[in-house]
Amino acid sequence: MERVGGSAEESGDVAETEGSGAGASGTEGDIPGNWILQHHKYRELMALDVGDTAQVYAAFLVYLDLLEERRWQEVTSRGSAELQLVYLEGRESESQPRQLIVPLPGQRSLSHQGVRSLLSQPGSDGAPSPSLLLAAVAPDSTLAYYRFSRGFVVPEPPDSIQALECGRERRKRRRL
Repeated sequence: MERVGGSAEESGDVAETEGSGAGASGTEGDIPGNWILQHHKYRELMALDVGDTAQVYAAFLVYLDLLEERRWQEVTSRGSAELQLVYLEGRESESQPRQLIVPLPGQRSLSHQGVRSLLSQPGSDGAPSPSLLLAAVAPDSTLAYYRFSRGFVVPEPPDSIQALECGRERRKRRRL
């Protein structure tokens, strides 16, 4: 298999490719050409039909990280037609409550109302989650996790830009 311009993981593209060589034959013990497309969880995430393959790919990477690296338990996937995204639920350990995890590609944004909407989503137990773990997925597959809790407040905009500039000038004078 040959790909010009970087790997599928770097570009966020998981399109099926044909190739030759050791892994493309599909014999036992070999890894098929693009194993992600054949993974049962990736297919399950695609079946949620959210329409954004980059977000599904991000959800798959977060799912693998939670299960394989962080050893989370009972990780399940759900879709939100309203927000057109896939989100996950799981437990860090058996004694911990279920948490809501929202994987997003680094180039996609999520509004304050989107966060509030997700925090109000009923979980598998019927109760809304007390917090949200946002998993930002960079194009190179790097993951960064950010936690949002109930009651987070949107910052107030400044009264005027002039007031901001005036405050900056005062700070500059103090330093001199």
